[in-house]
Amino acid sequence: MKNEKTTIILAGTVIGLIAAVLVFFGNPANMGFCIACFLRDTSGALGLHNAETVQYIRPEIIGLVLGACAISLAAKEFRPRGGSAPVTRYILGFFVMIGCLMFLGCPFRMILRIAGGDGNAVFGLVGFAAGILAGVAFLKKGYTLKRSYKMPVLEGVLYPSIQIVFLVLLAAAPVFIHFSESGPGAQHAPVVISLAAGLIVGALAQRTRLCMVGGIRDVVLFREWKLLLGFLAVLVSAFVVNLILGAISGTAYFHPGFAGQPIAHTDGLWNALGMLLAGFGCVLLGGCPLRQLVLTGEGNTDSAVTVLGLMTGAAFAHNFGLASSAEGPTANGKIAVVIGIAAVTLIGVLNTVRKADV
Repeated sequence: MKNEKTTIILAGTVIGLIAAVLVFFGNPANMGFCIACFLRDTSGALGLHNAETVQYIRPEIIGLVLGACAISLAAKEFRPRGGSAPVTRYILGFFVMIGCLMFLGCPFRMILRIAGGDGNAVFGLVGFAAGILAGVAFLKKGYTLKRSYKMPVLEGVLYPSIQIVFLVLLAAAPVFIHFSESGPGAQHAPVVISLAAGLIVGALAQRTRLCMVGGIRDVVLFREWKLLLGFLAVLVSAFVVNLILGAISGTAYFHPGFAGQPIAHTDGLWNALGMLLAGFGCVLLGGCPLRQLVLTGEGNTDSAVTVLGLMTGAAFAHNFGLASSAEGPTANGKIAVVIGIAAVTLIGVLNTVRKADV
């Protein structure tokens, strides 16, 4: 157990370093590695939404899935499985993305925003923890999406194969896809660096089972800290690297405060409620967006369906004005988050089995 914790901490340290360095090489500030933002950008590049400032096929996502796939094959842990309430998982993924885009980031970016000094992300962390506690309450009462089943190998390799297609489209850009000319979508590290970063993070996350949701959930349910220690390592590592890069370059990578934070808003209530929805939905899914992508690399088709739900949520959010901006949340976005919390609660209730009935 001691060796396992050490491995997780080392992996978190490396991942935090990579995320901070990606900003140095061109990724948006406090967004060295954000699953929600990068899936949103990829959705836009494929034409699923028309927000011109957030359209770019992110190589980090491609590398993350392929890295997890390669290491799971090498470790003989590639096990295609699925069939556990796919439509429910799709809907949960959809609403998790709605919550993330209210906050403007996934749980991973929440940690990176705190490491960059963004005080608004602390409100997100409070809401995220509250959402996880709500989900844990359902787990304790017997919540389940039922078992998954062994699937053909072809099913397991489809989503990783799609990432190779995305890589080809990226190489052929802008022939077939949309690319932002300004805004966050136009800010990115060189493709080779981004792809390599994704491969490393995918491999490390696969071996350590890193999951922000799982970390807090396991502390509450089992008093087990090992997964959470990994994300604490990400926080410390990214913070230290931000300070070092700032000293070297003269650019403030660590900027403490609330106002003027990059790609963030100062509405504390809706930052918290957005991440409450994300945390709640992720517990019912069994893992955060990072973990879902890693599982797709292991051949899990349920997670692939969840990721498709995340991408649909991103497209829907930008096509219908649900996503927040630096100016704050929209009225449509607030309504969507409230509906999302109600929908996720209903899913929790309907899939909770009383122990007496088991």
